[in-house]
Parts: sequence; structure tokens; C-alpha cells
Amino acid sequence: MTAQIIDGKQVAADMRAELKAEVAELKKKGIVPGLAVVLVGEDPASKSYVTAKERACEEMGIFSDDNRLDADTSQEDLMALVEKLNNDPKINGILVQLPLPKGLNEAEVLLAIDPAKDVDGFHPVNVGKMVVGEKAFLPCTPHGVLQLLMRSGVTIEGAETVIVGRSNIVGKPLANMLIQKNPTGNATVTVCHTRTKDLAYHTKRADIVVAAAGRPNTVTADMVKDGVVVIDVGVNRVEDATKKRGYRLVGDVDFEAVKEKASLITPVPGGVGPMTITMLLYNTVESARRAAGIEA
Repeated sequence: MTAQIIDGKQVAADMRAELKAEVAELKKKGIVPGLAVVLVGEDPASKSYVTAKERACEEMGIFSDDNRLDADTSQEDLMALVEKLNNDPKINGILVQLPLPKGLNEAEVLLAIDPAKDVDGFHPVNVGKMVVGEKAFLPCTPHGVLQLLMRSGVTIEGAETVIVGRSNIVGKPLANMLIQKNPTGNATVTVCHTRTKDLAYHTKRADIVVAAAGRPNTVTADMVKDGVVVIDVGVNRVEDATKKRGYRLVGDVDFEAVKEKASLITPVPGGVGPMTITMLLYNTVESARRAAGIEA
């Protein structure tokens, strides 16, 4: 058996086409979804990511408000900007790009964002709503994982699902999404982590394995059963002298070996990655609908 590849680029492109049509319909009603991006400092990875988000907004027809601040910006000035964006009716979503430069309190900044504009899904109000099953903005990467599973025809209900990793960004929220009593949940979820005694014991019985540990080759072929569905969230740099830049990107899964046992698997790059920005756009459009009193 060789696994079918879950093409995150294609799924993301399909969703963006849907969103673009939705934005066009909203504009006919005089509603223009708006996303404000706040970037503090000159971190190259953050700058590249923010630029990609702004380009995606332009493609979708979403208004993009670009706020770039010097690395020595004070906490007070940053908080004042967040408050200004909270009160701006043109803005439906606020994204403060992390990490912030040293000396700035990230938790305080994220807490200051209006939960109704928290399109990253990190505000405690939205996290709490997600946990109890109320409508909330879902964190982008785990929501992207959920969309990949759904749109690939994977049966989630009743599936033994093992998540490797317990971060607040991926592992914990994804576990909460998958156990919800709704059509995209009802899975039986095990969360494994660095203190799990026998990782392979858990992954071998899983119908779905989600690797989000941040370490190459965390999941190998001898750790999974035939026909498993594998979602690889990891992005790791591995030295590779054959590459012009001196490295290549790999996930947390031994892709070449595991794909011979899995039924479905995501590649790295090109799997989960393209979904993250797409889900940010999804949340921004949803926020615009809510602000206008339009139910999806």
C-alpha cells in the first residue's frame, strides 16, 4: 500500500475560491471584511509570513490594514494600537504577529484584543467557548487539520485518534475540537507528549495520527498500523548539502517509510502549512458576517 497524498495546497486553494466568492457577495451588501496585521520588529520569518498574509487578503478582496512598528516600540504604544483597532469598524480581525521582541508582554497584548476580532483564536474567551462547544473562532492550524480530514473524506466519528504534542497552538485545541459532540468531532482522542512512557503503544492502535511534536522522525513506520491516516504538522530544518540553501524542510513523520503503510498522509511542505493562512481568512470573513448580523 502506498498512501494517497493529502494535498494541502489544493484544499487551501479550493477554500480560498469559496471565500473569494463569499467576499464578493458580502461586498454587494456593502460589507468589506477587514484584517489588521501588527508586526513589531524586523524578524525575517515574521516579515515573510505577514507579507504572505497580506498578499492572500488582496487575492480574496479582503481589506488589509498593515501596521509595522519598530522593535523598540513600548508596551503602552502597542496596547494603544490594539485598542484603536478594537474600536475601528473597518477591522473585523486583529492579528498580532508573534513572537514579539523581548521586553514586550505577549500575554497582555493578546488579552487586550477584542474576542470578537480574535481571528487567531487565542483569546481565553474563544478558547473557553471552544472547550465547552459554543461557537468561537477556532485556532487556525488545528482548524486547518480538521478541514483536511473532512475534505479528504476521513471518518472522524468514533476514530481512535492520537495527537503527538500538547501545545496551546495545535495539540490541546485540536484534541478539544475532535472530542466535541458534533459532525466534525466524536473521535476518541489520546494526547501524547514528552512524558508519555510508550509512544508507539498509543500510535499503533490509532486510526488517525496527528504529529505536532516539533521533532523530525518522531513517528516512524514501525509505530503505525496499516491504513492509518497521518497528518504531519511539524516543520523542521534538516541540514542538506545538496540543497542551495543548505537545508531542507521535513515534518515530524518519517514520510518515505510511513507513506508505504498509511492510507492517507500529508507531505511537508505542502500539507498543513497552506491551511493556516486560509483559516485566518476564513475567520476574518466569519467575523465580518457576525458583525453585520449575517448567519453563515
